[in-house]
Amino acid sequence: MSETPEDPNQAPIGEPGNNGPTFAVLAQYLKDMSFESPNAPASFQNGATPQMEVNVDVEGRPLGPDQFEVELSASARATRDDKVLFVVEASYAGVFEIKNLQREQLEMAMLVECPRILFPFMRQIVADATRNGNYPPLMLEPIDFLGIFLANKERTQNAAAGQA
Repeated sequence: MSETPEDPNQAPIGEPGNNGPTFAVLAQYLKDMSFESPNAPASFQNGATPQMEVNVDVEGRPLGPDQFEVELSASARATRDDKVLFVVEASYAGVFEIKNLQREQLEMAMLVECPRILFPFMRQIVADATRNGNYPPLMLEPIDFLGIFLANKERTQNAAAGQA
């Protein structure tokens, strides 16, 4: 049997009467998807390993009080002998309810925690698209969203210090 605290300020996070931080995924969805194989079927003839260029981006925006959309975008371009084998682009997003966080914590939640949740789904979408295009599935490497966030923060602080 568990006891309920009588002081509402000591209630566990997420329970009524608590002003502590809360985080919830309200929706996840594919916003945009594109796959091109402009030189098929000739691109299937040579089995040499292609050159890959992969880019990932994260954007967040408020939707209303305590609700935010975070969009994770990925693009990959495979080339061999200066010919494009395929280009895949996808945007996968989620709506998150995030309450009672300070600005810096909210920024970290949106640019680190939300993309961590979205990334496995994006990875599967990209892998399926390339496999369906008759190429080996492109498995995006895991991304250190926290490391990128901290590096960008340091870069911004250094730039601001250099202008002062």
